[in-house]
Amino acid sequence: MYMDELIRHTGVVLSADGETARVQIVQTSACQACKARSMCVSSESRELSDVVCQISEPMQAGDQVEVEVRERLAWKAVVIAYIVPFVVMMVVLAGLNVLTDWSEAVTGTLSLCSIALYYIVLSFFKNKLQKQFSFSARKV
Repeated sequence: MYMDELIRHTGVVLSADGETARVQIVQTSACQACKARSMCVSSESRELSDVVCQISEPMQAGDQVEVEVRERLAWKAVVIAYIVPFVVMMVVLAGLNVLTDWSEAVTGTLSLCSIALYYIVLSFFKNKLQKQFSFSARKV
């Protein structure tokens, strides 16, 4: 798989104005192909997410669209959202264990607080990140 491939999901336009549209994406899972899905509670739930997409053609509420994002941006999001906070937590935990005589409860709590601090700092860059992670939509 090439890193410049597109990840695509279908969705429905909730609202559109000029160059952007708010699209609701229905996440599908492996449950759809499962033979036991009729007896499974989790197969009945479907995750919905709203994204703001760049559009190049006029759209209106209710239009079926395909939302696209570059795969490398998806991997970048995974790194920022999951891998970096994990590394921060582990570095803080290891650093506190080596440099201090504090109990494991204190160092564990502080390492978890470092994740909260990471996400707070990350929230200050929300607008910049939203510009980097752009979705596009086109009619189906």
